[in-house]
Amino acid sequence: MADEKKIAAYICRGCELGARLDTDQLANIAQREGKARVVQQHDFLCSEEGVQLIRNDIDNEGVTHAVVAACSRRAKTAAFSLEDVAVIRTNLREGVIWAQPDSEENREITQEMADDYVRMGCAEARFVTRPAANSEAGSSKIILVVGGGISGMTAAQEISKAGYSVILVEKQGQLGGWAGRLWKRTPGKEPFADPEDTKIAQMVQSIEEDDRISVHLNATVGRTSGAPGQFSVDISTASGSTVTENAGAIIQASGFENFDASQLPEMGFGKSPNVVDQAGLELLAKEADGKRIKRPSDGKEVESVVFVQCAGQRSDKEGELSYCSGHCCNTSIKQAMYFKDANPEIETAIIYNDLRTPGNGEDFYRNAQRKRVTFTKGEVSSVETGGSDLEVRFKDLILDEVTSLSADLVVLATGQVPNSGVDVEAELEAETAENDGNQAGSKQEESLSVSVAVESILNLDYRQGADLPHLQHGFSDSHFICFPYESRRTGIYACGPVRRPMDIAQATEDATGAALKAIQAAENAALGRAAHPRSGDLSFPSFRKEGCTQCKRCTVECPFGAINEDDAGYPLFNEGRCRRCGTCMGACPVRVISFENYSIDTVGQQLKSVDVPDEFEEKPRILVLACENDAYPALDMAARNGNHYSAYVRVIPVRCLGSVNDIWVKDALNCGYDGIVLMGCKKGDDYQCHFVKGSEMAHYRMSKIDDTLQQLQLEAERVSTLEVEITDIRRAPQLLNDFVDQINEIGLSPFKF
Repeated sequence: MADEKKIAAYICRGCELGARLDTDQLANIAQREGKARVVQQHDFLCSEEGVQLIRNDIDNEGVTHAVVAACSRRAKTAAFSLEDVAVIRTNLREGVIWAQPDSEENREITQEMADDYVRMGCAEARFVTRPAANSEAGSSKIILVVGGGISGMTAAQEISKAGYSVILVEKQGQLGGWAGRLWKRTPGKEPFADPEDTKIAQMVQSIEEDDRISVHLNATVGRTSGAPGQFSVDISTASGSTVTENAGAIIQASGFENFDASQLPEMGFGKSPNVVDQAGLELLAKEADGKRIKRPSDGKEVESVVFVQCAGQRSDKEGELSYCSGHCCNTSIKQAMYFKDANPEIETAIIYNDLRTPGNGEDFYRNAQRKRVTFTKGEVSSVETGGSDLEVRFKDLILDEVTSLSADLVVLATGQVPNSGVDVEAELEAETAENDGNQAGSKQEESLSVSVAVESILNLDYRQGADLPHLQHGFSDSHFICFPYESRRTGIYACGPVRRPMDIAQATEDATGAALKAIQAAENAALGRAAHPRSGDLSFPSFRKEGCTQCKRCTVECPFGAINEDDAGYPLFNEGRCRRCGTCMGACPVRVISFENYSIDTVGQQLKSVDVPDEFEEKPRILVLACENDAYPALDMAARNGNHYSAYVRVIPVRCLGSVNDIWVKDALNCGYDGIVLMGCKKGDDYQCHFVKGSEMAHYRMSKIDDTLQQLQLEAERVSTLEVEITDIRRAPQLLNDFVDQINEIGLSPFKF
């Protein structure tokens, strides 16, 4: 604790705080117990006058730490974002008076609640240091885009429009990707009736003429190292040459491959040249160039065509895709129009289980009906290829009968498989399973081999693997709800069909979003601060080497590849990759990892500062460590909506449940807390954790706390880990109230006696 530290406490009386609380008592606590050397009260602290009051003390009194006891830290962030001082927010509005009934009988415990929060704010201030920016911040603001399809080209153009330079890498000899192979695209403008020109040629020309965009064709990424603002990328060409480029951020737009239709022998692909997938039909349409399409086997003009939807997708069969690829229904409608526009009399049928044409696709579908494209709801069992014609056998789901259609040509809608590279987590699990003799891991490896590319895309020089971790089905992403585009590798973003199945319109929009995120990452990196999710945070982990046991838990548990090991086996932090989640701090058994504004002490001293009643008062104290991303906002909004929770609860926001160190739990129990709740995000395959695995790791760690509870002769039910969503404004407070009732049934902690 530095001698130059000067703490000031500011108590707001606005928003009924002055009417419901004894603010003079709060000021007295801040001065006497909190050791605040300056204490001020104001009727509206967030007003221009109130903020100026704080600024005057900073300038004239030498204040270095400002404890603002007012509303939630999530409110009035602009007003209280003060430069050159550490600001600690103490939540008296949402966290106290709005969380409690406004009644005379409740006034005492409401005041006790507010008293404790002021104590906690001052305790935190004593152990907080205002962080400085990362001294090793990168300076490059060039954006690397990997993939020259519609997503990659759109991202490159949007970045260039914003005034930034782009390096565009494409493994083929020309730009365009799958979109460049299309004859036409589904409509993107009014009246959404007919197929449109792809305009890929114009787009490619525009990129070639753009001085800000440097294009590498027939090229791949050989190695990627570094961090945001300072990525070093080796680009290898087909000629064997290698050039090294520096980049501030990276966008992976590596697109997709079509599902291999040869894995569907019952559909006749490979048995007859007249059974094609949607990509094959585009080639035939390009050759026809608006004239009648001819079948591959003999060049005869097609007189009848059948489209089979969901071929090898939306399936529970081994080796097939379980998901919907999104674009296939509109693509089949578009291709059916190829035939109808060239020959209105052609027999054109689309056999579907569910036809998905959201938004303006409905207009497109209606126009196909007007052109007499036949839509039949059915399940196709096989395509027979024995004769000169094809026979599509299916169950008509409307008539509930098995029937068939003859066709000159059959088109299979086979779906998208992402070019996402190696599944690094599956490799690690398989390796671990092999080492442990666990056969379950090898089965998982086998199942993934169907839908995941084996060739690395980025060749990351990361301890955690060469490519971006995968979500479900092999798509690259870190968080599919809150953080689209973002991957688990800081400063590297995914967009287009490599992120999730999508059509051209969606891919274009997706690429624009990724471009903006990449620019944000490069700009933040230049300032030495976090890009997401704690945008603007200047802190990064500090490490006390002399206490390290080289257990490697921090390196293994970091979700973002920010920690490696040096030659001696000690943690080696890459601050530029850090997301400031604190998972490493929570993992460390000897507590040698911390942040200047978030540490074992900043939380530990808060929970120790609470006035825990003795056994004679019969007032339990419940410590709630609430994730600042979902749980804390949910409690704020619950209070705002009049959903109250027990006044015996004391809430401390944490960056992530993954940052919770078990020493906090042990200290709280030793201090006489009667119960402890870890409240965070949903875990599992459909996780909502902003830091990917924080909730999962917290659950695992707390499952091991039973031994400690047994040693202390305490019931296991005194510690609980709860999952909530940010929208749980009724459920979250009810969970806390239920927990308090449970503690009352168990009885007060024996550590009070």
